[in-house]
Amino acid sequence: MAAAEPTTAALRNPLRRYFLATRPAFLLASLAPCFIGFATAHWSGVTLRLELALATLLGAALVHAGINVLNDYYDALNGTDELNTERLFPFTGGSRFIQNGVLSTGQTARYGALLLAAGGAIGVALALAAGPLLWLIGAAGVLLGWAYSAPPLSLNSRGFGELSVALGFGILIPFGADYVQRGAFDLLPIAAGAPYALLVANLLYINQFPDRRADDSAGKHHWVVRLGARRARWGYAAAAFIAYATLAIEIATGMLPATAWLAALPAALSATAAWRLLRYAEQPQALAPAIRFTILAAVSHGLLLTIALTGAPQRLGGG
Repeated sequence: MAAAEPTTAALRNPLRRYFLATRPAFLLASLAPCFIGFATAHWSGVTLRLELALATLLGAALVHAGINVLNDYYDALNGTDELNTERLFPFTGGSRFIQNGVLSTGQTARYGALLLAAGGAIGVALALAAGPLLWLIGAAGVLLGWAYSAPPLSLNSRGFGELSVALGFGILIPFGADYVQRGAFDLLPIAAGAPYALLVANLLYINQFPDRRADDSAGKHHWVVRLGARRARWGYAAAAFIAYATLAIEIATGMLPATAWLAALPAALSATAAWRLLRYAEQPQALAPAIRFTILAAVSHGLLLTIALTGAPQRLGGG
């Protein structure tokens, strides 16, 4: 059964209204890579500081929430969400808060900016505690998130959306979370986050299939629009295969411990989603299960990798 779209009647409580406007279910995509970063630091022999970890999680969630809200704002300006009649709510087509009159465009823009500012303030505090490199990591993450949908860059409209998501969620967040704990540069969180980067980019990729006609009409020429559904459908399977192959190579070369094979279990979810996309790429309403499997694959991979690293013998030369 499809979830009900937001309405003013259903969301009279302002706290609930503003909380749901952030699309909270998707915030797991920024929390899972934080745990990967904590786990790589722990595996290296670093004693984790709980207060820094909690601040990192809150900061990442606030920045991600702000990006989600601002994406709704910019998609309202370019008309994408208004044109979208094939959306699969709550997965695609935006939050519908602007289109259904729950929040105005002005309220949405101000709220998104406030969330980004709050997340940025936490980032500043963490940078003062951890080290100067975090300034660069945080600034790059916020810039990527803003530029994803905001003109003049509009990265997703130009075919760079998946790259932005992969870099932001799969590379910068684990790197930043590790750096906050370690206080030094290390390639490990980047390597550990690489498979997750591809799996979370696949979430954006598959979401674009139901939205492709509206996106095309609004001038958002991402790869699903450019290639068409039948050709683009193979991209999902390729990205998933590379993600798990990367994990296997990193384990085989000793970059990750043998326990990291646990993080390969979600390959079954990715394969199921890929099969469904190959079959129903041109039938948007049949893709909801594949999108659910994609979310589960990415998040469970991140959490299982965290468990695997946490339980592994300490990394040689770590600390």
